Amino acid sequence: MSALLPRTAMVFAAGRGTRMLPITEKLPKPLVKVAGLTLLDHVLDRLAAEGVETAVVNLHYLGDQIEAHVKGRSSPRIILSDERDLLLDQGGGIKKAMPHLGSEPFLVVNTDAFWVEGPTSNLQRLALAWNPDRMDAVLLQASTTASVGVDWKGDFQMDSEGRLTKRVETEVAPFVYSGVGIIKGESFAQDPREVFGLAPYFFEAAKKKRLFGVRLEGLWLHVGTPQAIAEAEDAIKRSTL
Repeated sequence: MSALLPRTAMVFAAGRGTRMLPITEKLPKPLVKVAGLTLLDHVLDRLAAEGVETAVVNLHYLGDQIEAHVKGRSSPRIILSDERDLLLDQGGGIKKAMPHLGSEPFLVVNTDAFWVEGPTSNLQRLALAWNPDRMDAVLLQASTTASVGVDWKGDFQMDSEGRLTKRVETEVAPFVYSGVGIIKGESFAQDPREVFGLAPYFFEAAKKKRLFGVRLEGLWLHVGTPQAIAEAEDAIKRSTL
């Protein structure tokens, strides 16, 4: 079992952020500020603090703003994956970025979610759990009921070994995907499609019993709507009291 966190991350910043309207009419969602810092910078700062060296950031909607925002940033080193001509979804975005991501496992990171850290680093705990011999992906899992901004019925069940299964349609699952994981990239490079999602990759890995999870320590904050900004900022303030 490896305890080394991948040094490369795929950071998803290309979406249109329609649930964040009207804020996102003129501002890409990754540049929405929470507690004085953009969602994108919350992610990049955490990656830098954990020693991640390279972040491949994809862009599409209002991509010029994101490009300008990260210009000159050195930690982590930013490589832009340009999807301004065609939005590729997360799976397609990974496929396009594979020349930059390399052959080793890498982090995948959403920009609309972050967390107040618990007693130990959640990214390091994710790295400790990663075992490529028995896993295609390991995902950081947050509590459906105890997290901030969760307005759906959860995503996964998790057994005593950390193996994940997809939520049954009619049930509430105890865990939500936090938007952070470690994955292998081979399947994306070989996929013949140009535009495709990431979630089906997770569900297929779950069917093969090769999808695992690590429970997040601390407080997870999902910022998907304008109302969730205030909720997240309030939670952050309370966590520092």
